[in-house]
Amino acid sequence: MLLLGALRRPLAASAARLARERARARPQVYASLATGPRQDNGIFYEIRTYDIKPSKMKEFVEMINQHIHLRTAHSELVGFWTAELGAMNKAVHIWKYDNFAHRTAVRTAIANDKDWQGKFISPALAIVEKQHNEIAYLVPWCQLGKPPKEGGVYEWVTFQMKPGGPALWGEAFRAAINAHINTGYTKLIGVFHTEYGLLNTVHVVWWNESPDNRAAGRHKAHEDARVVAAVRESVRFLESQQNMLLVPLPCSPLK
Repeated sequence: MLLLGALRRPLAASAARLARERARARPQVYASLATGPRQDNGIFYEIRTYDIKPSKMKEFVEMINQHIHLRTAHSELVGFWTAELGAMNKAVHIWKYDNFAHRTAVRTAIANDKDWQGKFISPALAIVEKQHNEIAYLVPWCQLGKPPKEGGVYEWVTFQMKPGGPALWGEAFRAAINAHINTGYTKLIGVFHTEYGLLNTVHVVWWNESPDNRAAGRHKAHEDARVVAAVRESVRFLESQQNMLLVPLPCSPLK
């Protein structure tokens, strides 16, 4: 019996040591399965896209410019644009929220705002053909930017990436973005990664002084070996992409 007890003690110590080692290793396993850097706050952005009846686009823009102050009294508008190239009769706008509870409170408030409902929502029902929204976070390595001056145009580029999240394609995608930034021909405004909507979608917003300025810069970038190399690496994770040239409305904070 003494011998059996002596044998049990080393076995128990060995089992306990093995359990501790497994516990220490477990966070590393979880980290390797993470889809990307952790969001360190609750801030997110709602991206809304409206398709407008072709005959009503001018009326829609006039209504927005006249009444948007009723809506911005409830939450922050980042930007409001209409599509000039790549799409037609389309409006894109971005709203910032502190968290989901904040958005819920705002949506409740605007539903009860008689001025907003009467002066904009009711007339807009006859103008807007289709609505689409997405919830997105800024990627951790990007802060929301501002153009160096008012005026100019915005390029909205949408990338549909392969499933797997930033853990799979994040580094290559960031390198491609930085390669374009380093050419100096364009200004990065924001990189948004979807949380709701079509997943693994990334929207990149650029500012350019003019469409011709953008075109000239793009031609030079395509001859830059650093850009070419970075893009070739990132497209391994790309499924599709499309872009639009957007023009800011007078009421847009991003002009």
